[in-house]
Amino acid sequence: MKKVILVFSVVLVLALALGGCATKGDLEEAQAREKAIAAKADQAAQDAEEAKMAADEAIMKANEAVARAEEAEKRAIERERIAAEKEKMAEEKAKKADEVFQKSMKK
Repeated sequence: MKKVILVFSVVLVLALALGGCATKGDLEEAQAREKAIAAKADQAAQDAEEAKMAADEAIMKANEAVARAEEAEKRAIERERIAAEKEKMAEEKAKKADEVFQKSMKK
């Protein structure tokens, strides 16, 4: 009885050991999956780098647009200031002309 149990145990251990070992096909399949995952990871990294470059370019263009807008705003403010000065000078000239006219009318 002990021999039967011993033989049965040895056979069971050998069966488990052989069944648990990976075959060459399993190993090749695992390596193929690993290569596919590595290729996907490389492609994802490349895509991420391209997206970062595109985002950096978009930021640069946005910064340039902001700078142009600020410069345009400065020019517009300066034109408004000049126009206001010209309007003030025109009003002063009109006022002086009116005063001269009024003086000439009094004589």
